[in-house]
Amino acid sequence: MAKRKIIAIDGPSGAGKSTTAKALAERLGYIYVDTGAMYRAIGWKTKKEMILLTEESLKNLCSITDIRLDRSPTGVGMKIFVDGIDVTEEIRTPEMGMMASAVSAFQCVRERLLELQRGMGRNGGIVMEGRDIGTVVFPDADIKFFLDAKIEERGKRRHLDLKSKGMGDDLVRVTDEIRKRDEADIARTLAPLKKAGDALYIDSSNMTVQEVVETMLKEIKKDEG
Repeated sequence: MAKRKIIAIDGPSGAGKSTTAKALAERLGYIYVDTGAMYRAIGWKTKKEMILLTEESLKNLCSITDIRLDRSPTGVGMKIFVDGIDVTEEIRTPEMGMMASAVSAFQCVRERLLELQRGMGRNGGIVMEGRDIGTVVFPDADIKFFLDAKIEERGKRRHLDLKSKGMGDDLVRVTDEIRKRDEADIARTLAPLKKAGDALYIDSSNMTVQEVVETMLKEIKKDEG
């Protein structure tokens, strides 16, 4: 039986990581984990309880917060729960994206979620996506991808996604928020967004999800020899 691999997919907001990772996991029969949702979950609770963005306050918050990722009833994607509350849709707003970026800059938050993430992928058979999977969470991942796209294309994708959920916003504003998120993620001291040296770079600007998945599957098969 072939070894069940740890597959890391990193990249900026709006590059298509979640959609691609879900599709790839389904093709492989692997578990899909969206680590960004975990940071959004902490950001959601921080905002909801008006917690100060300090190391001490967030360390206490993390110690008493239960984050659970369960497979969606449809079998595709994940449902995210914070202290038993389903926050799957609430955490997908641009505001929660910025909150995720803010809390991810704190060491106590990263340490707590890193522990959970490594536990999830310990036995392999997992497709994990985020911003530091191949560089920090699983630097020895079997296969690493860095999925990117032009900022204009990422803005369009996120805009359409929000509109489909009834959260339509101005395209220019959405694109600007993605640009600000990029800047914050790249500039932070702890686990900044960057491509792992051994990751395959994929520009999905002019590719369909299926084309990206097929490109990844070819790389995975190549690794299997």
